[in-house]
Amino acid sequence: MDPMPMVADSLTAGLDDEQRDAVLAPRGPVCVLAGAGTGKTRTITHRIAQLVAGGHVAAGQVLAVTFTQRAAGEMRSRLRALDAAARTGAGVAAVQALTFHAAAHRQLRYFWPRVVGDTGWQLLDSKYAVVARAAGRARLNAGTDDVRDLACEIEWAKASLIGPEDYAGAVAAAGRDTPLDAAQVAAVYSAYEALKVRDEAVTLLDFDDLLLHTAAAIENDTAVAEEFRDRYRCFVVDEYQDVTPLQQRVLSAWLGDRDDLTVVGDANQTIYSFTGASPRFLLDFSRRFPDATVVRLERDYRSTPQVVSLANKVIAAARGRVAGSKLQLTGQRAPGPVPSFREHPDEPAEAAAVAASIARLIESGTAPGEIAVLYRVNAQSEVYEEALTEAGIAYQVRGGEGFFNRQEVKQSLLALQRVAERDPEGPLPEVVRAVLEPLGLSAEQPVGTRARDRWQALSALAALVDDEVAQRPQLTLPALLAELRTRADARHPPPVQGVTLASLHAAKGLEWDAVFLVGLADGTLPISHALAHGAQSEAVEEERRLLYVGITRARVHLALSWALARSPGGRQSRKPSRFLNGIAPQARADAAPVKSRRARGAPTRCRICNTNLTTPAAVMLSRCETCAADVDENLLLRLKAWRR
Repeated sequence: MDPMPMVADSLTAGLDDEQRDAVLAPRGPVCVLAGAGTGKTRTITHRIAQLVAGGHVAAGQVLAVTFTQRAAGEMRSRLRALDAAARTGAGVAAVQALTFHAAAHRQLRYFWPRVVGDTGWQLLDSKYAVVARAAGRARLNAGTDDVRDLACEIEWAKASLIGPEDYAGAVAAAGRDTPLDAAQVAAVYSAYEALKVRDEAVTLLDFDDLLLHTAAAIENDTAVAEEFRDRYRCFVVDEYQDVTPLQQRVLSAWLGDRDDLTVVGDANQTIYSFTGASPRFLLDFSRRFPDATVVRLERDYRSTPQVVSLANKVIAAARGRVAGSKLQLTGQRAPGPVPSFREHPDEPAEAAAVAASIARLIESGTAPGEIAVLYRVNAQSEVYEEALTEAGIAYQVRGGEGFFNRQEVKQSLLALQRVAERDPEGPLPEVVRAVLEPLGLSAEQPVGTRARDRWQALSALAALVDDEVAQRPQLTLPALLAELRTRADARHPPPVQGVTLASLHAAKGLEWDAVFLVGLADGTLPISHALAHGAQSEAVEEERRLLYVGITRARVHLALSWALARSPGGRQSRKPSRFLNGIAPQARADAAPVKSRRARGAPTRCRICNTNLTTPAAVMLSRCETCAADVDENLLLRLKAWRR
């Protein structure tokens, strides 16, 4: 009896029809469009095992690549499990499952002496020091954040296959925001590339260079290409929607004129365009390979039908080319609770309500490690760290540091400590802002990614000080610092398994029983700098995809919330995210916004800019004397007099 049908049966047992189609698809180009929670990793590994067990390719001739060490490790673990279960008898654990960079690193170490000769190379763990020197060579007075933003721009350019000479034109054509003038960035980029060539004995390579040199070695040396292509015959690429032009160039070099390629992805989960990732390679796959087998995985085994329905509604409103590839997910789990929508008067009220809901979930049996609070930017974590700490709920910050662990916050507290020793004069919020301004706090949000992250953290710290002073008007700077140190210490218990706090980007690829999507106000999601490109822009569409990714992280419980104001007593001018229009029901009576009452003795705040008012005239007008009037103030004063 031919054992092959028996092996095929064992590898497809328990799969749904579409997963089975993907696993049993013939050799050649295969595109698996896999929605969130549809079992793509299981499908990939079973397809690899089927190809090996069916005698189509040896395990050692398969190269599977993905984007994170965690995902590559998961793939290797699944392949080992298939071997351990003796379901293939083919040794599929020998399959190479690596990240793009790890695969290129191995290949370059092997081929470098043949391609380059005696010149050695050294991998840069961080390009910061070299970029800083390059900025100096380009006569730029670049601070720490400037250097980091320049490094990010260089990474984007290299991932996009854009050299220094083409950088300015490319960013203009793309409408990309740059941290500095494009010509200055190009000058630093050029100097950076020159500085990496130390001498004839050694060359410095960054992680993008690993890919560039690997592709060039295969493209330009026939012997290298023949040896590599004899070694690897079959390729599998996970999360193909996130591939960059540079990674696609490497993949094309690996393939040559062959087509034994399986790709898996979902264009509507493309959320990393700022790194150079592009869904166009996934969208154009059938155009490049007209005979490709295309399989759609739309059965969602992760989330309840209620969560899946909301995800479908959010992505249904998407526009543009990516939207044309959307998948219509169908939930396969038992029904669960309907996702909730809550509007709150201010951010502390929102955080307190979320902490209370989390406490109820834990009390009812949900493990803290199965709960997540997800937000758009890392600076939003502070108010949730505070609320969870006050509620006695352990938490961990993923993909970022806790608020008081951030470098800019530590620097700020040290600077404030030095100022406190000099007994400064003036209103405490003004003193604090004067200290924070040289560290990066400004009236306008900066453009660069790192500078923007710093600005958001410093703004959150300044807002925290405003709130403390509002509650205790006589607060001194030493007392404020003591309070902040107490808060910082309270948030650093021994590591425990707790509630996850993470940005939406950091949550990609993860899942929890309960997810709280917070801060869903227009201007935060979509983020303001995306809106600057236009309401119909691709930048705004990527923000919609971020919300979609966040929703699909939840298995059972899902709560969405937003605040009308930043702080208690503040002007309630915010609106819910535009992505919730027509989706979020009218706020329930128990969730209706309630205007917070000003604490007894707290300073009156400007109705325009929300800062404390310090003069009698300003208090009478309810605004700073420098803020433009937004009402007929003569009428307002007459009404106040009439009420008295």
